Amino acid sequence: MSDVPDNAPAHCPGTQSEDAGKASACAGCPNQSVCASAPKGPDPDLQAIAERMASVKNKLLVLSGKGGVGKSTFATQLAFALAAQGKEVGLLDIDICGPSAPKLTGLEGEEVHQSGSGWSPVYVEENLAVMSIGFMLPNPDDAVIWRGPRKNALIKQFLKDVVWGSLDYLVVDAPPGTSDEHISIAQFLKAAAAPVAAGSSGRNIAGGMDAAVIVTTPQEVSIIDVRKEVSFCRKVGLQVLGVVENMSTLQICADLR
Repeated sequence: MSDVPDNAPAHCPGTQSEDAGKASACAGCPNQSVCASAPKGPDPDLQAIAERMASVKNKLLVLSGKGGVGKSTFATQLAFALAAQGKEVGLLDIDICGPSAPKLTGLEGEEVHQSGSGWSPVYVEENLAVMSIGFMLPNPDDAVIWRGPRKNALIKQFLKDVVWGSLDYLVVDAPPGTSDEHISIAQFLKAAAAPVAAGSSGRNIAGGMDAAVIVTTPQEVSIIDVRKEVSFCRKVGLQVLGVVENMSTLQICADLR
């Protein structure tokens, strides 16, 4: 993924360049002051993420264009289903402002513990670990009122500091849309990915973010946003594994009335 912002002027040097915010092409750019003050060069945390993610074989991102379509429920059910098959599974909730994993997994009231090796996820089963900001809130009704950079910093911590151990699957429950959290998770995992051997299907079975599953409902307004999610996946080089249509029976019942 390019480090040149979508709204950048022509000949933008990129956010990682030493000339970021200082080149003549930066004059008048709305991001000029941010680029000039941001740290330059490779992100030192990417190596830590790469080392932590090296033991995770497959990473699956669960997306939705709109809220309320059952994305978090699907992500949780997928994690449980994979665990029921004997797989080692992690469920990572990166919906910072609306964490659902603690409630959906029956882990409300649990806390994250820290050791010398990092954060320990909360286990709902012996082979199913869960991590969410919901475990860190003193009160589950507290609102998380954070700007993008702070959200991105926590996502980075989830990837580099959580002791997941060896996982067959890491299921990532993302918030609705195609914003900061989605860009961050895709960039961090892509940059930290290492080349791996191809499986029998001919595609990589490990590495960065393997695939995405998009969740929707039958309504046209939801389908419109699915197209945006597909476009996002194409831009970040993420394979779409499939689209799950939730609540279709509710739509049928409504049509019969």
